[in-house]
Amino acid sequence: MSLCTYSNIVIRSCSSTFSCQGAPYCQRKWPYYFIVFGGDAMEETKVIKKDIAILGAGPAGYVAAIRAAQLGASVALIEEKDVGGTCLNRGCIPTKSLLRTAEVTYLINKSQELGLDVSLSAVNWEVASSRKERVVKNLRMGLEYLLKYHHIEIIRGTGKIQNPHTILIETPQDQVKLNCNKLIITTGSEPMELNIPGIHLGNVINSDDALELAEVPKNIVIIGGGAVGIEFASIFNSVGSKVTVIETAEHILPYEDQEITAELLKIMKRQGIGFKLNTSVSEIKENENALEVHIEQKGKSKSLNADKVLVAVGRKLNTVSEDILSLGVQVEKGAIVVNKKMETTIKDVYAAGDVIGGKLLAHLAFAEGRATVQNALGFDSQLNYDAVPACVYSNPEVASVGINEAEAKSRGIEVKVGSFQFRNNGKALCMAEREGFVKVIVAKGTGVVLGAQILGPHATEMISEMTLAVMLGVKAEVIAGMIHPHPTLSEAIMEACGDAIGRPIHKA
Repeated sequence: MSLCTYSNIVIRSCSSTFSCQGAPYCQRKWPYYFIVFGGDAMEETKVIKKDIAILGAGPAGYVAAIRAAQLGASVALIEEKDVGGTCLNRGCIPTKSLLRTAEVTYLINKSQELGLDVSLSAVNWEVASSRKERVVKNLRMGLEYLLKYHHIEIIRGTGKIQNPHTILIETPQDQVKLNCNKLIITTGSEPMELNIPGIHLGNVINSDDALELAEVPKNIVIIGGGAVGIEFASIFNSVGSKVTVIETAEHILPYEDQEITAELLKIMKRQGIGFKLNTSVSEIKENENALEVHIEQKGKSKSLNADKVLVAVGRKLNTVSEDILSLGVQVEKGAIVVNKKMETTIKDVYAAGDVIGGKLLAHLAFAEGRATVQNALGFDSQLNYDAVPACVYSNPEVASVGINEAEAKSRGIEVKVGSFQFRNNGKALCMAEREGFVKVIVAKGTGVVLGAQILGPHATEMISEMTLAVMLGVKAEVIAGMIHPHPTLSEAIMEACGDAIGRPIHKA
């Protein structure tokens, strides 16, 4: 559609017949555009009205959109990159694809124990990376189909919040003015940077960059011993890199149970991964064809050489944009403050996912997105944050839910602890996966399961049973008495619950 640009006039929207004074007469209807005087060039601004506007199409955003559509609301989903957010495109999914390559490599390297004479000459990283891209693309296409199926309008562009009921979106083609009854902010997070000399050198990378490497680095230093750093350590170690993890804290995975993390540390060291705990990085320098990482450990200065340095020290919340701050929502420690119904301090404005802080987990963002939009549409949805599982896809895996011993003590709760080693589990031995154990935390007076921690094979699959127990307030005796199939790894959960109440079967 051609628009009039005569006399410095921009036609944007007009519902009545318009003619430019002093210009060739223009007799047209403009149902979607209005006029702005004083413009230097023609701009088209399409006006859209929706019940729900969602800023960000990551896990919280797209789940909120689908749930809103299921409840009969009209929805617009605004995203400047790909739908699915960090999790699908640059996080959970691509890393798990590469972890599968690492897992198979690990199994091949221990195949003689299983009676197989198989050797692995090298990992074809190009093929592994191509497979990762296919997995991501297939899931993204599936998600885009779901959004289309639910008649959700996806607006691809950069959204700027004008007020609680209006977002102005710059798309590659035009401008869109989106009016809404309720606004949900789900803008997510991005990798955090360290403020140290040399952090911007070419071979210093973040987690996004690590997924795009053309080849496996021979020697990599990973700064950060949290979930992201530990997962990448498992990946690169399995496919042949020399890996060193640097962590400022005394423990890896600082938010997990210390008995679990201490055992995982021993296992990963036996796998050949180096660790520098209680250690900080002071500077990174280029040294010929390598990087020189200068560290401070117990008052002593040392240096490490590496081909690549991966910075995996956490994520920064996307809450400090000018429009979010000018909106007036309360922000504390970088996170948008919400109430139990996920509403911000501004009426009709909600937030969910990483931007509200707490545990930055995709599955928690799913749940928050669903609860948020249900509250926005008049329902009463609240989450039990003690029933949120956490997973680390290391080798072996770590999974937890509820509270651990340290948290119970800090809350003043008396508990009983039960545990069971996988070395005493028939299925684990058959799989040649004897490392790790299950640990359950039970309220001393009632016997109700308050939490569980698992280190071992398929821990991230097994934790759902204990998540259900925590969510429903199930007693340990119920799980200890429940018939679990044999032989399975899940029997370790049954035995740990039995141990907590003083009646394990396969534990002396």
